[in-house]
Amino acid sequence: MRRVHYPSKRHHNQPLYPMQQHADLPPIIAGPILRRVTRDQLVLWVATSSELSMSLCLYRHTDQHCFFKGDIGDFSPPPVRIGEHAYIYLIDFKPQDPFPAEELLQYDLLFHNGQEESSLVDCMSHIVYEGQSRPLFVVKPVLDHILHGSCRKPHDPSKDALLRIDNELATTVTKPEKRPALLMMTGDQIYADDVGGPMLVAIHQAAAKLGLFKEHLTGAVVADSDQLLASKFCYYKREELLPHNKETKNLRDRFFGGVRKPIFTTASAHNHLVTLAELAAMYLLIWSPALWKYVDLDSGDIPEGNREQYKTESKDVGAFAEGLGNVQRLLAHMPTYMIFDDHDVTDDWNLSRGWEEVAYEHPFSRRIIGNALIAYFLFQGWGNNPQQFEGVFLEHVHDCFHEPGGEKQDALINYLLKFEAWNYSLPTKPKMVVLDTRTNRWWSESSLTKPSGLMEWEDLSELQQELMHQPSVLLISPAPIFGVKLIEVVQRIITYCGHPLVVDAENWMAHPGSANVILNIFRHRHTPKNFVILSGDVHYSFAYDVKLRYRRNSPNIWQITCSGFKNEFPHRLLRWFDRANRWLYASRSPLNWFTRRRKMRIKARRPDNHDARQLVNESSVGRVRLNEQGEPTEISVLPGRGGEVKFYAQQ
Repeated sequence: MRRVHYPSKRHHNQPLYPMQQHADLPPIIAGPILRRVTRDQLVLWVATSSELSMSLCLYRHTDQHCFFKGDIGDFSPPPVRIGEHAYIYLIDFKPQDPFPAEELLQYDLLFHNGQEESSLVDCMSHIVYEGQSRPLFVVKPVLDHILHGSCRKPHDPSKDALLRIDNELATTVTKPEKRPALLMMTGDQIYADDVGGPMLVAIHQAAAKLGLFKEHLTGAVVADSDQLLASKFCYYKREELLPHNKETKNLRDRFFGGVRKPIFTTASAHNHLVTLAELAAMYLLIWSPALWKYVDLDSGDIPEGNREQYKTESKDVGAFAEGLGNVQRLLAHMPTYMIFDDHDVTDDWNLSRGWEEVAYEHPFSRRIIGNALIAYFLFQGWGNNPQQFEGVFLEHVHDCFHEPGGEKQDALINYLLKFEAWNYSLPTKPKMVVLDTRTNRWWSESSLTKPSGLMEWEDLSELQQELMHQPSVLLISPAPIFGVKLIEVVQRIITYCGHPLVVDAENWMAHPGSANVILNIFRHRHTPKNFVILSGDVHYSFAYDVKLRYRRNSPNIWQITCSGFKNEFPHRLLRWFDRANRWLYASRSPLNWFTRRRKMRIKARRPDNHDARQLVNESSVGRVRLNEQGEPTEISVLPGRGGEVKFYAQQ
């Protein structure tokens, strides 16, 4: 194996660029976020305002004994500098001896400035829970208690359900047996395509404060990021930024035009994030309160016709920002894993072969998609399994930020668009397998407009091999494998009429090839006995018990969906779908024989907050408790408003 040399050859304590820390900025602008945690690895993600000299310290909680202290530059990759005052660190520590399981441990980051030394609590006192001096973590090889969810939109009027996790940890942080093993974020951690006006104003002010790098733009009516900010189309009118000619009309309609979706919702692309600086600032603003003190939402240059909307959205964005200190605290204590869905990049991302051909052939839309993938790597993907991104991958990243905004950025985008290893797994019991259902699609052979399968045949074959002879598995699929059948039928009808973009026709059953293969995996005799599928995407929550028909030894399958953290489905419309789906597609309904799931018997669990409904439409965090065999003993959601809704199996 060849030795990899990063473009920046320097000792960790030597700044990449000789400059002083911005006097007005705190040293940590986001994080620390506890990411991959196993007995053999501890990964922390941190964003700082300058290149810092840092040491990682680890302690036993019982006697406060420090059993490790080391300069992070000795075992972690160099930071990525994304702006004049913005650095991304991934601290990747592998202990000589495995971490103890089910035991409280503490970590700290020490910042060195000459002879002075400060800790995390010195820099941000709110990062620990009451009575504690450092953040705590527990290594749980057995997944007995999982939290999960998706879809967090700052300007949505619902409550941020992540605050429920912080409330839970406040009472269980020193009780390893009661703490969740991990938090799984199943997609749409940001909405790059659906951004409130106040959020975009905050993004621009934060980007300016940090000096995030500018970039040139090709194929747009604005030449660079400066012209984008100065444009009269900057706020609420970004669909106008693509060239207005016949050749690009299809692109404007499909990618950037706010396509009307009368069945479900209206796509809101009017503030679509474009530049890498905008995307980076978005992440920093949703993970941490640090930059919000520099934001003035009253200073935005908002078009006259959008000012009432802006005023309404400002209240919701302001309430969102108020809770970020608690969100930052929970993320410092809870092992957190992430995977993208479409809104992390753009709505309908890779929906069909036709969509891909239009979007990737135009330099401007290709840059927008590529920027979102770069940001996903830096803020989400890197911490899931750092080994997947070593070597050439990191070389491309460092090259890009040594010459930001030009050819090196395009070279990184080209590399990312060909990258095929966003999926990952955890060596836990049960094994957790996280699927990439976005970048390697199974194209329709009959039509450019028909929805692509969520995974290619080759990837599904590799998935089957990974699952072989596992007694149980926790399978993470951003979109539910077994969804609400009536909604899938509506999507299929409108897709048949040639309009898949109108209804987000992205479900496993929309493509016959991927549907048949994934169902065959469940039917294979050597794949797991117990499948627990965690999903998000749909903006409501439900739980199904699934069995194979006519099989004496059917595997046990549970489809558990929680969505969103801060997003809800139109309430009146979902009540109608819920009622009609129960009438038309009950487990004994003959209509099931006309579906691709006809060999499966699916029973919906009933939430205990209502006698009849099967769907819960509240911003929530999902909770699943598992026994030693990987079977759910309790399925529930924790709504942002409080309380707990449990799903009970039907007899």
